[in-house]
Amino acid sequence: MFYEGTIYRPPSEAKSIILQITVGCQHNACTFCTMYKDKSFRIKSRSEINDIITTALAQDSDAERIFLADGDAIAVDSLLLIEVLDRLYATFPRLKRVGIYGGPKDILAKSPKELAALKAHGLTMVYLGVESGNGGILTSVCKGVTPEQMITAGQKLRESGLAVSCTVIIGLGGKDLSQEHALDTARVISAIDPHYLGALTLMVAPSSPLSKAIKGGTFHPLTPLESLAELRTLIHELNVTHCVFRSNHASNYLPLRATLPNEQDELLQTLDNVIENQSLERLRPEYWRGL
Repeated sequence: MFYEGTIYRPPSEAKSIILQITVGCQHNACTFCTMYKDKSFRIKSRSEINDIITTALAQDSDAERIFLADGDAIAVDSLLLIEVLDRLYATFPRLKRVGIYGGPKDILAKSPKELAALKAHGLTMVYLGVESGNGGILTSVCKGVTPEQMITAGQKLRESGLAVSCTVIIGLGGKDLSQEHALDTARVISAIDPHYLGALTLMVAPSSPLSKAIKGGTFHPLTPLESLAELRTLIHELNVTHCVFRSNHASNYLPLRATLPNEQDELLQTLDNVIENQSLERLRPEYWRGL
């Protein structure tokens, strides 16, 4: 299948067919991210999308899961997205779920009625990159929204009936704002109350603006154990209804999984054990980490 540039997808979409209905990321300004810098954002035409679906059908007519890429695919006009969803379910007889990345600004731009219609036509999961709940950090990394706007975006998704998967980045505030980052992020995630939560650990690509801040001495990254301490604070402060938590991404030092709040205490005990005993041998080596 033809893709423009490098394709990215959430870890949980590893077994999904990836359909690139947009190219790049409309926001594309976050200082920690280098994923879509080789692309100019555009929404593919109806004819291009139809060709993509036809090609995908020839490759795997029994597909049960589809992910709509690139980074801002929810920016597509809702009527066109509904057309795409209808065709997917009509074309793939075994299709069970369709996921999509949702930038907070693009979620905010859609009405509750639009989001509910997308759910009714088979959109299943929206992946929302929260990154941090701290206003200063969101501003410094050029996320483009405030914590309250992030909460509103997440709550709009939930109220529409869509499954919400949030992502946060441990270490995004560096040493100086570690505590604030953990506490404020816990507040925002608790207010959204997502169905899924993924914690990544900050990795700074050499070409990113954040890398320049590190070299300039204005940003001080966390050590592995400091990252776990920050994660512990975040987990301790979370107040969610039923959330599947994962920190098993390649960027993480310690792969963890739990269902919150049922396994919250067990998760905290695991983190305490590693932190208090400084069990560095249990951590993923730096050279094994990846974006």
